[in-house]
Amino acid sequence: MSIIDAKICGIRTPEVLEAAAKHGARWVGLNFYPPSPRSVAPDLGAELARMVPTGLRSVGLFVDPTEDELEAVLGRVPLDMIQLHGSETPARVAEIRGRWAMPVMKAIKIATAEDLAAIPAYEAVADRLLFDAKPPKGVASLPGGNGLAFDWSILSGRTWSKPWMLAGGLTEANVAEAVARTGATTVDVSSSIEERPGHKTPQRVQRFLAAVRALGDTKA
Repeated sequence: MSIIDAKICGIRTPEVLEAAAKHGARWVGLNFYPPSPRSVAPDLGAELARMVPTGLRSVGLFVDPTEDELEAVLGRVPLDMIQLHGSETPARVAEIRGRWAMPVMKAIKIATAEDLAAIPAYEAVADRLLFDAKPPKGVASLPGGNGLAFDWSILSGRTWSKPWMLAGGLTEANVAEAVARTGATTVDVSSSIEERPGHKTPQRVQRFLAAVRALGDTKA
């Protein structure tokens, strides 16, 4: 049986971090994009990152970061991976990866099958990929965390040379369908486990991770 891994993104409190660790998350994400309601300042990020237990990997989310913005975080926050969630070019991804000598995950925004054409260039320079819903123009102001899903059939039957995560509108109710239709082995959730933007609850984290764990009992 295959185990489906989960990443809980946009953690802002020790209680939610503890719930993620206790109930089986493999990844936790700290958001360093100030316009997001899920963002944390570097000092709080450092405090939370130091609480991450062995076996749980920490990811720092950035959107088109400058070198100064990266330095402000990476100079004090112990992270396992950088997540780039903006419009970073493949060259910029490679530059950041080389400059900081850290694994990098690049988010690819998807609305139609044509959006998959961007993947090969990022495969060549990133350590992981993350497939998220492309925000509709004029509807969503954030590059991610909008609770939107894309047509999962776009990914059906496709494979890539780098490991990848599925994000975008995942909930405890639809994660089984999402995994079945895409073949994802890792899922990423943020807004659906919040009672209001930026405020996750341990109970919702527990319920989502229980739904993910249940997939390991049925997925061959």
